[in-house]
Amino acid sequence: MTSYLDAGIMNQDTNYDEFFWKVLDIQEGKNKASILSETLKTEFQVCTSMQNIFHLNTNEIQLNKQVIKEEKQISYQYQIDLDKGDRLSLYKYAGYTQSMNHPKDKLLATSKKTLDNATKLGFNNLLEQQKQDWAKIWETSDIEIRGDIKAQQAIRFNIFQLNQTYTGEDARLNIGPKGFTGEKYGGSTYWDTEAYCIPFYLSTKDKQVAKNLLLYRYNQLDKAIENAEKLGFTNGAALYPMVTMNGEESHNEWEITFEEIHRNGSMIYAIYNYVNYTDDYDYIPQNGMEVIIAVARFWAQRANFSKAKNQYVILGVTGPNEYENNVNNNWYTNYLAKWCMQYAIENIERLQSEYPSDYKRIIDKTNFKETELAEWYKISQRMYFPHDEKIGVFMQQDGFMDKEIVPVNELPKSERPINQKWSWDRILRSCYIKQADVLQGMYFFENKFSEGTLQKHFNFYEPLTVHESSLSPCVHSILASKLKMEEKAYEMYLRTARLDLDDYNHEVHEGCHITSMAGTWLSVVQGFGGMRNFENKLSFNPTIPKEWKSFSFKINYRGAIIQVYKSHNKTTYTNISEIPASIQVNGKEIVLAPEGMVTSK
Repeated sequence: MTSYLDAGIMNQDTNYDEFFWKVLDIQEGKNKASILSETLKTEFQVCTSMQNIFHLNTNEIQLNKQVIKEEKQISYQYQIDLDKGDRLSLYKYAGYTQSMNHPKDKLLATSKKTLDNATKLGFNNLLEQQKQDWAKIWETSDIEIRGDIKAQQAIRFNIFQLNQTYTGEDARLNIGPKGFTGEKYGGSTYWDTEAYCIPFYLSTKDKQVAKNLLLYRYNQLDKAIENAEKLGFTNGAALYPMVTMNGEESHNEWEITFEEIHRNGSMIYAIYNYVNYTDDYDYIPQNGMEVIIAVARFWAQRANFSKAKNQYVILGVTGPNEYENNVNNNWYTNYLAKWCMQYAIENIERLQSEYPSDYKRIIDKTNFKETELAEWYKISQRMYFPHDEKIGVFMQQDGFMDKEIVPVNELPKSERPINQKWSWDRILRSCYIKQADVLQGMYFFENKFSEGTLQKHFNFYEPLTVHESSLSPCVHSILASKLKMEEKAYEMYLRTARLDLDDYNHEVHEGCHITSMAGTWLSVVQGFGGMRNFENKLSFNPTIPKEWKSFSFKINYRGAIIQVYKSHNKTTYTNISEIPASIQVNGKEIVLAPEGMVTSK
């Protein structure tokens, strides 16, 4: 038998046959070994240690080993003769330490200490701790679906991956779109976290978990300002990176890096989402306002006044739909820009009246001038949104109706997915949408649009969407539930929930779609559960797919744990905590007393 540590790992998409790690030291001992290694550019150091313990039947035994030491690997080879019926067990323990938490010169010693602690506990105790910790996680995050095994399997698979990926204990860490399941995207952070993941962690964890995701961006504000300065922006304007490890932009495609600037709006929407859900307004004077000001400054400088339109426009962008780039006046981008500036004005005015000392500190630190408020107001009030009067819908961007409009269902199956069958030239000239774009904005700000407006835009854009982004089906499922389009909502739910299990897009070999898995949770809780949290109110308007007998979920809302159960005959709302909760059910306000339950149809 050979037990080994191997730092000689080369990524599948590596450039120039580069290794990810540079090995600094390899140490060996009695059934123990350690490798100290360092990442090539960021210079993070990690020490990985192992210890091998053997049991023959029920007794621990010692085996002699042959050491095989290579440039990036150390292996221990063991031999033993066994009699028929003997049971040999190898317990392999590992200890990991890294330089974000420990001095580099202490990593080896600390890793060995971690290893010693693990081996003292032993396998059975470690397993029991793992069981107990996971039981606590499932207690609040599980969703139970009865009558539909495929749907149940899918949602639990997704919830497991989300909890496996991020615990929320460290504000220096974030969520990679593939988590730890694949190499694609290199573990970097995208806007997916703010747009899709935060609601899951808000509702299933203590509020500090989601707050740490906000603090991750707050702590990188200086880098975001630096990123904007490189593009010519001034006065503390910030552009958060599309892809990052440490706040610096890591993406290398110009149409994404310089044009997909809608990500800036997601940073502010996440702050709004957190404050609105938790009622922790103190986050804004303590941290959030600096980010809000910096992003509002960016939008004010990025927009320019069009004399021809007599309105402000935003030119040369890429929206969430990456099957069109370098477009003018992407509706989603323009709407987020307008809203961010309005949100900045609203919060500055509140801080001025309610948090005067924080207000003074912030304006001094950011060199804020009150004349900026007038500028933001002027731009936000006169922002241009492309609109087609004939069909009565907002256009995804200028010139969208110049395209040949052919629904997706008229595409031959042999040409799908188009990102694997078509040239980019053909894709960019087509009307096909990679993921929700206009509908993404209407999902974020659903309370700003009538149901008729939502229906009209859904009917226009959904038939043109190929859903070749993992982030797309969940938004359509949620809106379809809202619009009582039960079959479409269920179809889109299964598409997002079983995306990896059934490998819809033929790319699961690159890793699971961790951030869109949060969208799966949203499809149940906000979609079928009808949960909304607009204007400081928690509301429910649930529906149930005909394929299900019932479903239930729990949320943590301002310290109260609320369980929602929905069948075809009734809905129950149970407060399983000692904190009262006020909710709205189908438009009617209800107070859930501690340990109380309310039933409705």
